[in-house]
Amino acid sequence: MTDRKTLKLSDEPATEAPALEKKGRGWKISDKRLDALHDQARDKRRHSSPAHKALAARFAKADLGRYKFTRHAVVGSAIVDFNCHNLGMAILIDEEGQNETLAKRRDKSLESVGIRVMRIKSADILENMDAVLQRITAGMRIRIADKQQARREHQRSSTPRREGGPR
Repeated sequence: MTDRKTLKLSDEPATEAPALEKKGRGWKISDKRLDALHDQARDKRRHSSPAHKALAARFAKADLGRYKFTRHAVVGSAIVDFNCHNLGMAILIDEEGQNETLAKRRDKSLESVGIRVMRIKSADILENMDAVLQRITAGMRIRIADKQQARREHQRSSTPRREGGPR
């Protein structure tokens, strides 16, 4: 009889991102699994939901400067609806009948490696697109501010201090 492997999540909060490995574009994923994820993402792009198509059309028209949202992107071992690599931000569209525990597990794994997850209901996208876009813009501004603050702190900590010099 063979032992079954099960996924176990630790109750401890993740303090550090896991070390990147030279496998699966930096993630600890086999090439076979990564190819399967890319095939699934490609299929999702071909057969998108109406909410996803509507949001993708708005992103295509919008001028977001250096920020770009990629549709059905593979991030680690998850497929997110929209991903902005520069911001480290993912947008997930909650569809009707979606498995909530799997979605929360995916969110937790993405946030453990520093990706901010924003979840939006598909009904909100179809009914009130302007409010959804305002929420996404606000999330982007918060993420940009977080990145700038982290950059400032990194520069302060890595700048050598001179001792005994004039002040």
